[in-house]
Amino acid sequence: MRRESRFVIVGLGLLGGAYARALRKAGYSRVAAIDLSQEALDFALREGYVAEGLTKGFGPLLEQADYLIFSLYPTALIQWVETHGAHLRPGCLCTDVCGVKEGLVQRVQQLLPAGVEFIASHPMAGKELSGVQNAHLVDFAPANFLITPTERNTPEGLAFARQLAAVLGFAHVRVLSPAEHDRMIGYVSQLTHAIAVSLMCAPGAESFAAYTGDSFRDLTRIARINDKMWAELFLWNRENLTEEIDGFAARLEQLKNFLQAGDRAGLEAMFRASTAARAAFDIKEKER
Repeated sequence: MRRESRFVIVGLGLLGGAYARALRKAGYSRVAAIDLSQEALDFALREGYVAEGLTKGFGPLLEQADYLIFSLYPTALIQWVETHGAHLRPGCLCTDVCGVKEGLVQRVQQLLPAGVEFIASHPMAGKELSGVQNAHLVDFAPANFLITPTERNTPEGLAFARQLAAVLGFAHVRVLSPAEHDRMIGYVSQLTHAIAVSLMCAPGAESFAAYTGDSFRDLTRIARINDKMWAELFLWNRENLTEEIDGFAARLEQLKNFLQAGDRAGLEAMFRASTAARAAFDIKEKER
């Protein structure tokens, strides 16, 4: 990643904007963006996130790209590559920000022209807010940057993903397969969103606003959700997420059974188990 390299970001939403902003702050001046919204591009140009932005006629721009970052939903990413991928020249390295990988990574790699490499990655640094106007709220430093290579990827591709993570400011980089990624994300991200949404969709949930404490606010912060994006992510990972929901429902049912039976010892044992698990989690967080 040379300072004179040309970056093209496809999709200038929250993370696309945050990538552009971070790259420019790191001294990469040739950052361009492609987006359907002229308003989003105008904002990014005005704020100095990008040097150039286009909504159409971007074939020549793609032909000059050294690095391409897809900030699109999975289905839109595949459709975009099918329509515009032929413009990319051999040697171009591509990555993405998608929250699901299986079925996506392999398909994109198959569609791209010979000599164009796609090394998938996932910055786990999203916010409940969306849009490039909120890109300044994204903090990459404490977040995990996940790289999901396949047998098609080269050492150069992996090195690019690692360097990109470092330039963006990520302190924690992990490498795992697309299948491992989706199993993990079904639990640590998608299940937590499903629980938060379910809590807020309870009848009359808004009527408790005047009485809630930190626990409810913390649990439901992510229920303020991008409906289109999360519906797509849930559906793309439906098997893993369904399995995690079943597992969570079983644990919740166990707790309910302790309640119904008046089993204080069972409740206390479950609470001790959760406290120990959380303590172990906190230790690992501090050690990373």
